[in-house]
This record gives sequence, C-alpha cells and structure tokens, in this order.
Amino acid sequence: MNSSDYQKYVWQQAEWPHWKFDSAKLSALLSQVNTERGRLLGYMPTLGSKMSEQASLKALTNEIVKSSEIEGEKLNPEAVKFSIAHRLGVSDSSPDIFDRNTDNVVEMALDATFNYRELLTEDRLFGWHAALFPSGYRGMHKINVATYRTDVDGPMQVVSGGVGREKVHYEAPPADALSEQMGEFLSWFNSAPDYDQVLKSGLAHLWFVTLHPFEDGNGRIGRAVCDLTLSRADDSSQRFYSLSAQMMKEREDYYKALEHAQKSDLDATAWLEWYLGCLLRAALSANEEIKGTLYLDALSQ
Repeated sequence: MNSSDYQKYVWQQAEWPHWKFDSAKLSALLSQVNTERGRLLGYMPTLGSKMSEQASLKALTNEIVKSSEIEGEKLNPEAVKFSIAHRLGVSDSSPDIFDRNTDNVVEMALDATFNYRELLTEDRLFGWHAALFPSGYRGMHKINVATYRTDVDGPMQVVSGGVGREKVHYEAPPADALSEQMGEFLSWFNSAPDYDQVLKSGLAHLWFVTLHPFEDGNGRIGRAVCDLTLSRADDSSQRFYSLSAQMMKEREDYYKALEHAQKSDLDATAWLEWYLGCLLRAALSANEEIKGTLYLDALSQ
C-alpha cells in the first residue's frame, strides 16, 4: 500500500479498533426496533405452538437461504427447511431432498441461533468456516479452511467489476495482525455491553467483516455473528423475522453502508442507523405477515 492510501481505511486510524457512535441519535430508532421485536414475541402465544413453530421455521429458512443469496450462492429452500425441521424434530418432509452441504450450512446457522449463550471462540468460528467449505474448495479453487487467511497472494480486497475494470471497494487489515485483532474482537464480543445488545449486533457485524478474517465466507459468518447477538438480545432461540432477507432486498444499500463505515473515522453512527432501519423493516414485515395469518385463521373459525 503506497503513501497515498494512508488512513484510507478505518483500521488504519490511530484509535482502531475503538468504535464510537451517537447513542442519542440512535435512541428513537432503537426504541422502534425493540417495540416491533417485542410485538413479534408477544404474538406467539396467540398463534399457538404449531403456528408459532411454523413461523419460526419459515424465518430461519429465509435467514439461511437469503444470507447465502447475498453472496451469490443459491440454496434449495426446501432442502434448507427439511434440514432445519429434521434437526428440530418437526420434520414432515421427504428425506430425498436432503443435501449434505446444505445441512452443514444449517448446522452453522442453528449453532449461532440456538447456542447463543455459549462463548464465541476462535475454534467455534473455525468450525463454522469448515461447515461452509467442507471440501476445502470454493468452486474449483482450493482455499484455507478453518484457519485465518494469509496474504500469500496479496492483500485481501473486496473487488467488483470484470477483468480490466476492477474496482477495489475495501482492503482488509494485513493477515499477520489477524490473530491479535481477532482476539481483541472476541474478548469484546463475549463481554457484557454497557449498551443495548441490538446495537452490539450491528457493531459486531461491522467489526467482523472489517477484519475479514477468512479467505471466503466472511459475509455469511458475519451475519451468523449478528444472529447470535440478536438471540442474546431476545434471550430466545426462536426467530420470527429474517434480517438477511431484508438485507437481500436492500443489498446495494447494505454494501454501500458497509463501505462507507469501513472508510470512516471509527464513528459507526451512520452504519448503525442503516442497520437499525433494516432490522426495523424486517420486523415490520414479519409483523404484517403474522397479522395476516391471524386474520385468516380467525376467518376459518
């Protein structure tokens, strides 16, 4: 990196990685998010156990399918749904749609959502990475699995555009600093925050994908980190909305918000504002869907 790139990225700031944000500016939006999340959880006794179970199954399926779709990977929604249902003991689908690779992705997602009280450790992250790439390949390219990336082929960059028209959106910190920086991230992540867990989920995602610790799969694992933190915020393994589904709808804005934050001065307020807005829209969409389900159920009585 030449001198003209000095302090181009957030991790080059002298205060890195001490993020900051304006709590007052975010308070009204955070209150709306928590109100809608609370309303969703409040609907569940009204739905009854069977419908509640199906609502959670649908949300988890959407979360896994759309998190992969954000990265351009298509999963069979029915195979995902079967894998989740089978693991939860509510399967009524045919096992002929079982897919081992899909099952591995589901295993990672459910570990984040259901085992949310467990510490997030390096070994756990390595296990998630291995679940995403069980063959050790990304397409036809061999990658290092269950270990941090190296810079043997040059710095890790997020690039768009075809050959000769490449645009570098972001360059991650050097690989030789990853072990120490991930240690700092995990120590922060596993400590009790002095602010709302929902804010922590957004900051955790930003921090993780900024470190970009793996050769591939950083976005999906970063969203699993989000899911783990949101489950802690709910103190529940049940999920009735899909943040990744909403992020997929707003994928261009999602990437723009991340890129802006990764080129900032460690003020994450704008990123958290976008993140909370996205989360609010995900919760509102789920609430509307459940209200429609309750209405149709009332008509059938």
